Amino acid sequence: MKKTRRLLLFIIVCAGIVFGYSLFNKDETTTIPPKQASADGNADSGELSGSIGEDPSDDTPTATEKPTNTNNPDSGNEGKGENEAGSGQTEQTEDGIVVIAKPAEISVLVNKQHKLPEDYNPTDLVYPDVRFIFSEKIEKRKMRQEAATALEKLFAAAEDDNILLAGVSAYRSHKTQTTLFDRYVKRDGLEKARTYSALPGTSEHETGLAIDVSGSDGKCAAADCFADTKEAQWLMKFAHEYGFIIRYLKGKEKITGYQYEPWHLRYVGTDVATEIMESGEVLEEYFDAVPVTK
Repeated sequence: MKKTRRLLLFIIVCAGIVFGYSLFNKDETTTIPPKQASADGNADSGELSGSIGEDPSDDTPTATEKPTNTNNPDSGNEGKGENEAGSGQTEQTEDGIVVIAKPAEISVLVNKQHKLPEDYNPTDLVYPDVRFIFSEKIEKRKMRQEAATALEKLFAAAEDDNILLAGVSAYRSHKTQTTLFDRYVKRDGLEKARTYSALPGTSEHETGLAIDVSGSDGKCAAADCFADTKEAQWLMKFAHEYGFIIRYLKGKEKITGYQYEPWHLRYVGTDVATEIMESGEVLEEYFDAVPVTK
């Protein structure tokens, strides 16, 4: 009798274990829905959604965009400008000529299409400690501080190579440029005058960053014969090392609008000057601002 009861109890316990196991196993095999991905991408990896190879944070300019200029007008760190006026960005136009919004930029493009504001006057003009073909301390002896310092180094380096340079004409005020241009027009007519002289506001001399030079004897000063001098040859090779370019190159007359002027130096900083020297470009080409001719 006792054996029968023990057997029955054993059967009941086993049946309970089997039933409980079946219920537990049923819960374990229930299908669990997959984890939902974040709308921004994989919730675990943090990767951004988008096409393969696409970087949403990449703001590199496309082929049709120009690099943003980061020039500081008071430094020598240059790069290409962000629009047609070069680093001295444009503001408005009048009579087909663009008025430059940032005339104090070191690498500002000033030419027949881009003019300085009527009231622009450089605030940091100084007298560079270099030889000039005249002795008076007058307006045309001045340059902006950074350009003046660079000019002193250029003249010293030239002298080390037995090349004696002299300044002919540097800064000109708007008033002075107006007087000069009017004089040339009366002498040679407007069309001829514009091949070698600039309309007031469009002369680089008004920036305080340009200077005409010659040999120390003053021969061939601002004249075609300067091209054949040893001074001109030295400048063509080494001026860029001190931040200057020969602004109006031979063969580029249709781009610059001026005849070849091996005596006309323009300070743009060593980085830009070196790039222009190596490329053989003029400032208009460097800033992708070549005038359209019909």
